[in-house]
Amino acid sequence: MGGSSLEIDYEQGNGGEFDEEENSPVEQVRLTVVTSDDPSLPVWTFRMWTIGLFSCALMSFLNQFFAYRTEPLIITQITVQIASLPIGHLLAKILPEKKFRIPGFGDRLFSLNPGPFNIKEHVLISIFANAGFAFGNGSAYAVSIVNIIKAFYKRNISFVAGWLLIITTQVLGYGWAGLMRKYVVDPAHMWWPSTLVQVSLFRALHEKEDSQQSHRMSRGKFFLIALACSFIWYIVPGFLFPTLTSISWICWIFSRSVTAQQLGSGMRGLGLGAFTLDWSAVSSFLSSPLISPFFAIANIFVGFAMFMYVVMLISYWKLNLYNAKTFPFFSSHLFTGNGSAYDITSIVNDKFELDVGAYENQGRIHLSTLFALVYGLSFATIASTLTHIVFFHGCEIYQRFRASYKGKPDIHTKMMKKYEDIPAWWFYLLLVLSFVVSLFLCLFLKDQVQLPWWGLLLACVIAFVFTLPISIITATTNQTPGLNVITEYVMGLIMPGKPIANVCFKVYGYMSMSQAVSFLADFKLGHYMKIPPKSMFIVQFVGTIVAGTINIGVAWWLLDSVKNICDDNLLSPNSPWTCPGDRVFFDASVIWGLVGPRRIFGPLGNYGALNWFFLGGAAGPIIVWLLHKVFPSQSWIPLINLPVLIGATAMMPPATSLNYNMWVFVGVVFNCFVYRYRKRWWKRYNYILSAALDAGVAFMGVVIYFCLSMENVEINWWGTAGEHCPLASCPTAKGVVVDGCPVF
Repeated sequence: MGGSSLEIDYEQGNGGEFDEEENSPVEQVRLTVVTSDDPSLPVWTFRMWTIGLFSCALMSFLNQFFAYRTEPLIITQITVQIASLPIGHLLAKILPEKKFRIPGFGDRLFSLNPGPFNIKEHVLISIFANAGFAFGNGSAYAVSIVNIIKAFYKRNISFVAGWLLIITTQVLGYGWAGLMRKYVVDPAHMWWPSTLVQVSLFRALHEKEDSQQSHRMSRGKFFLIALACSFIWYIVPGFLFPTLTSISWICWIFSRSVTAQQLGSGMRGLGLGAFTLDWSAVSSFLSSPLISPFFAIANIFVGFAMFMYVVMLISYWKLNLYNAKTFPFFSSHLFTGNGSAYDITSIVNDKFELDVGAYENQGRIHLSTLFALVYGLSFATIASTLTHIVFFHGCEIYQRFRASYKGKPDIHTKMMKKYEDIPAWWFYLLLVLSFVVSLFLCLFLKDQVQLPWWGLLLACVIAFVFTLPISIITATTNQTPGLNVITEYVMGLIMPGKPIANVCFKVYGYMSMSQAVSFLADFKLGHYMKIPPKSMFIVQFVGTIVAGTINIGVAWWLLDSVKNICDDNLLSPNSPWTCPGDRVFFDASVIWGLVGPRRIFGPLGNYGALNWFFLGGAAGPIIVWLLHKVFPSQSWIPLINLPVLIGATAMMPPATSLNYNMWVFVGVVFNCFVYRYRKRWWKRYNYILSAALDAGVAFMGVVIYFCLSMENVEINWWGTAGEHCPLASCPTAKGVVVDGCPVF
């Protein structure tokens, strides 16, 4: 569970006098969260607002900027936690302490510097910076709708429609969170394991070091040194020598062998022997491996290895499943039956709908076998997650939920009663306003979003129904079932032929729910850290508006200024602007929206058999559970987590073999060997190193773009010509002709 790697090393704070029975019933919380509070600590400070707004704006800009790049980098909340600490202490030293009055506030005195930088300010800054980003997403999900309309479909959407789409999605999730807060935040049994990592890190950064550690390098100094090294080094793989991003040496040796390059390419093949000297390739898609616990890394590696090195080897080379050899081994593109690229724009009519005649003339859409099987695994993951939770965690969830409204409030809930709670009408007002604005969008800008009013209503019903159970599951098991494929599937069956309607339905139905779960996790963090609820509300709301506005501003700027952005057929081989995440989002809009699931996974398509993955995924955890009951002495059986194993490749594509292999390698080094044999170093510097590496790459990436790319400064030599595995994308079926590839 999240946070288990740190909390055992901390002792419970003295916390004053209280009945031990009032402490949290969850052991991990008792070991991690202190039972003391200082309500006098100022939180509504100039420092908090300044650093919080700056962090939110910078994080939004960087995450959106890097979202378009071949190796996207997500700046996480932990990075902001680390980086904002020395800035807070600096402002506490240099700002004037003089108090003054503000007109309209009576005799109340204010100061730009009300004392030392404190932990509550730090928590609010972290939440401020992370506002608007759901789990695993570096930017607002709805921005991808703007991206595919402008960059892939080559159509137009107004800035106002795009902005309203982003803001309403985020704020609607906030409304759901407000409705569910009393059920999944206040109760002690709703403990949100992932928040304990944050609590542990805040304590590590703010609690005084003992005398034995005083002689060691401070965390701040270590962060600055690691940041400088990461910043300076990234100019090498980021500009001077991009080939270092994927060193696929097998391709260099066998420069004329398609099979060898399919095996050796880290970007378009199995990635055997491939490695990288680029941190962005390590942390892309799966986030930093330094902050993932070893058990999660092990599960993901087993699932990835079984799929990539067993299932795909057999499917591609042995079975030629779905005419695998007619298409590239690794690709998220869409193809015709003869292996050529599918011309999507030709099957879209003037109404931005499917031109059935043009579609029938061009033929059925085909996927690479890897892409098709990943969709099948996503079906299995959804089903297996639900049955795994029911059979392995069902009793626990039920008991905790019963205890949450029947049990006594714990010490943390009692402490939070010292602070004025958020009036319920604040949430109701936000929910009503966001729904009304969304309805306005669907009624008066329907030509741009395609979503009818009843589609919005159905999406809101789905979000409302699923927010509470998904929140309870996340709060007790640290697993968050993904419903994106289900929402796409449902809308694709109800309303095929309209791609933008489908993705808008997904955003309102699935992402608003996911956003609500993210907001609730932040509320629980504030609950553990004793942050005044009203301060949490305002910071989250302001941060959401700022983040969404900057997201679409950066998107609009790049879409209009980078020539051929996202079109990898027209970009140069070393161009970083390939938009891998948006490519998959676009393909999903075609598969589920434009063409529709009946013509892909139904009787009119080629991949109907993949629907059986739903049944297989649902049955898998039941079989494991039965084995556990039959052989209770075998302690390894319950450790088989099929949702994690099956869903390990959920990020492929756009994530590649190189991303997975290097993520696992670095994660094992730090969270297995370093954690085991250098635990004191790991406790002190591991998270800080992760934050410094992310931040250094992000800052140098922006510097390269503004100082070099925008000035058209470029160098051309062997080291800037990409991975040097051009044949890895070649089909190997007999008679298939593709430019630059041998004919078999």
